[in-house]
Order: sequence, then structure tokens, then C-alpha cells
Amino acid sequence: MSANEIDLKPLKTWSHLAKNRRRPTEYEIVSTNLLWSTDDDAPWAMGPSVPLSRWYIEYRNSSPLRHEDWDGFRDPDQLVYRTYNMIQDGQESHVDGLLADHSGNDHDAGLSPEWVATLARFYTPGKYLLHTVQMAAAYLAALSPASTIENCFIFESGDQLRWVSRVSYRTAELRAAHPEREFGGQERRVWEDDGAWQGFRELMERTLVTWDWAEQFVVLNLVAKPAVDAALLRSLSTVAQQNGDTLLALLCRAQLIDSDRTDRWSEALLAYALESAEHGDRNRELVRGWFERWAPLADAAVEAYCGALSPTLDHARLVRELAAHRESLLTRTPVPH
Repeated sequence: MSANEIDLKPLKTWSHLAKNRRRPTEYEIVSTNLLWSTDDDAPWAMGPSVPLSRWYIEYRNSSPLRHEDWDGFRDPDQLVYRTYNMIQDGQESHVDGLLADHSGNDHDAGLSPEWVATLARFYTPGKYLLHTVQMAAAYLAALSPASTIENCFIFESGDQLRWVSRVSYRTAELRAAHPEREFGGQERRVWEDDGAWQGFRELMERTLVTWDWAEQFVVLNLVAKPAVDAALLRSLSTVAQQNGDTLLALLCRAQLIDSDRTDRWSEALLAYALESAEHGDRNRELVRGWFERWAPLADAAVEAYCGALSPTLDHARLVRELAAHRESLLTRTPVPH
């Protein structure tokens, strides 16, 4: 065989994974190097002057957060569509069981009037907040610089949409048990006007118009979403348990399973950016600046919500814990290159 014949030999399937010198995993096969719109000059192969191309050039390709190889990122859980559906099928069965069991025991009818009023103010309007997180995650799925990052945002968006549906389902159940509270008819008004929600409303409305993919990722998953989880899931779960609402407490704990998975890959992606051989130090200072810019909004949102929810909640401690966690993300020892 001549040298020319060797050079012209076609590449094998998954040739971009050949350097691993082993058979690729399912995750690697269906998740890596799948984006074809990453050209710096014309992302959508329609010319750089096309509005869609200009958007991607400005808010993805020209993002100040840089890495020499975004395609090298790997989801710590290595989720693919098949395994995600298997996991969430089990999760949905668990939640269905919780709802059926508590409904069969007339759980909602046994709630105190005071707690029913609390649910109408602090729980059922939460579908709007969860939907803002879902919309932001969907935008980031579209703007991600690598398919392994895109997939993570797709699964995050799916998680949030599932919980929007669950809160809506619970709203209908509570309306049937307590029609005097107008469940299903007052949530938008509460979300738009009640002081307890205005911190989160401002935080998420500003997040949704932060077009740069990297800044919105940092704001959404490393600042805003941890604050949402601390208030709407952990704090509300604690107060629900104190008021005999075991169903809501268990639903919050089930939702935290999804949030914990999002935290894992988000922190891994940040670490990947900070460990960049070429851009790590600059990325660290950039993210620190984003934390400093956005943390006051998130902290104010937690204080407003938790302060109104219950006088027993130490929202100052929650804010300190969130700040300490953000700092720990920036000061972890980098992996040697």
C-alpha cells in the first residue's frame, strides 16, 4: 500500500474519540462534538450578516469566558437521553405515589386555614419563578458552545418544566379542597405584586435578558438557582413540616434531587473554565466580578421571601452560607495540567 493510499484511508466512526485508545462509552458517542454551528464567522452557515449568526457571534463565540476546548467538558453524571428518562421515570413514579397516598388520606382537607393561606402566598405562585428558570435554561441550551454543555441545560430545562407542572397540579388539588382561597386565580397577582416575591422577580427578569451565555450560566446556576433552592425548597420545606404539611416537605425534597444534579455539573463546568491553561486566571476574576454584581440581588430575594415566610427562619444565615459557597467555588485547588 502506498503512502498516498494510507493518507486517503477514510476515518473510522467516532474518530474524534480515537485518542482515548479504547471503545467509546455510550455517553461519549451520543454527547460529544455534535454541534455544527460553532464557526466563528458564520455560525449558521448563512453568512456573518444574518441576524441569527450575529447573535451567536456576539453572545456565544465572543463571550469573555474562554476555554481552549469547550468540547472537552464532561457531565460528572454522564447522563444521556436514555438514562435521564429512566431516572426521571422513577422520580415521577415516586411523586405520583406521594400525591396519591396523601390524596387518599384527605391530606389537604386537614391543613389549617393559616397554612392554606401561606400556601396561596408562598407556594402556588412559585410556578412563575420555576418557569423563569426553565426559560433561562432553554436559552442556554441553544447558546452553549459544546454539545456536552448543551445536553446539561436541556435536562435542567426538562427538570424545571416537570416541577412547574407539579406545582400546577397541586394548585388544582388545593383549589378543590379549599375553594375559598381562589387557588389558580390569584397566583399571577401575587407573583407580580406581593413583596415576598419581588426580589426573585427582579433577579430572574434581569437574568433572562443577560444575553451572554457564560454570564447567564453563572448568574442562573451559580447565583440565582442556589438562592431559589434555599428559599423555595429548603426553607419552605422546613416550615411546611412544622405546619403538618408532610406532602409539601416531601415534594421539596424530591425536587432537590434534580437541583443537586444541576449543582454537580454546574460546579464542574465552572471548575473546567477555571482550570483552563490559557484562560483560567482571567476566567476566575471575571466570574468573581459576576458574583459581586449579582449576589446582592439574590441575597435580597432570599431575605424578602424567607423574612415574609416565617419569623423563625434565619435568612441572614442562609445568605452567609450562599456567599461562602460561592467563594469556595472560586478558591478550590485547580487540577494540575
